[in-house]
Amino acid sequence: MNPDLEKLQPYPFEKLNALKSGIAPPAKTPIALSIGEPKHATPGFIRAALEQHLDRGLASYPLTRGIPALREAICDWLTHRFGLPAGSLDPERHALPVNGTREALFAFAQAVIDRQRPALVVSPNPFYQIYEGAALLAGARPHFVPCTAATGYLPDFDAVSPETWDACQLLYLCSPGNPTGAVIPETTLQQLIGLAERHDFIIAADECYSEIYFDEDHPPVGLLQAAAAAGNSDYRRCIVFHSLSKRSNAPGLRSGFVAGDAELLAAFLRYRTYHGCALPLQHQHASIAAWRDEEHVRDNRRQYREKFDAVLDILGDCLDVARPDAGFYLWPRTPVSDETFARDLFAREHVTVLPGRYLSRDVDGLNPGAGHVRMALVATADECVEAAQRIRHHVSSL
Repeated sequence: MNPDLEKLQPYPFEKLNALKSGIAPPAKTPIALSIGEPKHATPGFIRAALEQHLDRGLASYPLTRGIPALREAICDWLTHRFGLPAGSLDPERHALPVNGTREALFAFAQAVIDRQRPALVVSPNPFYQIYEGAALLAGARPHFVPCTAATGYLPDFDAVSPETWDACQLLYLCSPGNPTGAVIPETTLQQLIGLAERHDFIIAADECYSEIYFDEDHPPVGLLQAAAAAGNSDYRRCIVFHSLSKRSNAPGLRSGFVAGDAELLAAFLRYRTYHGCALPLQHQHASIAAWRDEEHVRDNRRQYREKFDAVLDILGDCLDVARPDAGFYLWPRTPVSDETFARDLFAREHVTVLPGRYLSRDVDGLNPGAGHVRMALVATADECVEAAQRIRHHVSSL
């Protein structure tokens, strides 16, 4: 067996199941705010496109690089959404479809890490656990940068030493952040691109929450957008990851893409050809329909705005909690230990939230997720309101 498998920690939901084990919750309807799985309806036109191409799709092996129409739709969407220079993205060179961002975020590290020399993979803390697993199984060592209230829940990149940047081969970003919802400013992204040039590392920006935000006039900035604004219109050292799971409420479609530096994507395509992970043809056609439409995305944001407004009206004066920059998570501080809060909330109110320490690692005696819980406002509006009322009742009893 690969000995690096022993380095992998239990997934957050394994820890959560262990925390809840043996507890008999009250006879109330269970409400789960723990998993970031969108529950809004998948748009009908996406299902229709999938069904329309089902027969042909099942009868053909899909190409790893995807059909040209999908790559064109991806590049058109990126150019429009992030205001990129016209023609700066070539569908033949700058984009690849993938089976959701989780698969691609993991595989990318396996393709780009040079195992012949010591390697660090730098990521935020708290973080999406795939970053850590990808680093370990690529033979690298994770290095975590804390995201705390003192830094606006953004990674404290100023605290990273030049020696750490020298050893870094890959930097994972998550903006808007999971679980904090914080958005990295354009100036910071440009500073990181400069660091990547000076210290010879690659930036992998997980932007799967970029289309869930609250101000229609101020969408979150993206890595390619920051690169182009700084004159890096060939997107050197920059790779972005996007998904239809959150944007289009289609987590079961397992459809996303990677885009950016053409040389890196050529190597990644070679890896993926051996990896055997082509997106099914019918899923590609459904994805084209999704990337070509924005009306359903605006409606999706409206639904999240309404839920955040309602939930924050209930919880705003009883918990230390604020509306995030973007995304669909709340990241409140807890009046007791985050594990105690999550366990007792489940035991007394049958509401499940995720302890923040399960999304973080201890570094220098600090776990930046401790004392927080993650609440995913993915359920229906009525369920989110009911959950908020139960949480308020629980907090009032403490």
